[in-house]
Amino acid sequence: MEFKIIEGNTFERIKKCLHELVENSKKLSFSQIEDEWRDNQDVCRLMGISLRTLQTYRDKGLISYSQVGHKCYYKVEDIKRFMEENRIMHPVKK
Repeated sequence: MEFKIIEGNTFERIKKCLHELVENSKKLSFSQIEDEWRDNQDVCRLMGISLRTLQTYRDKGLISYSQVGHKCYYKVEDIKRFMEENRIMHPVKK
């Protein structure tokens, strides 16, 4: 294990920055997140799928996306809609 020694002032500034980051992240509203775009890696992580599976969904026209250069982006609301449309409901056993 490697240890790094930093000055007390530097440590306090880092703590303050982290605290501000946490506080600012708490202020984000759900509607702000809705309008965001996600890249392939984010979508794969959110959906628990591979990049190849995501490409298959794009190729089949199952999920909407925008492409800038060679990079694809997806709206969060489109990801949610895709997940909801493909949700499997199991019947309740009596």
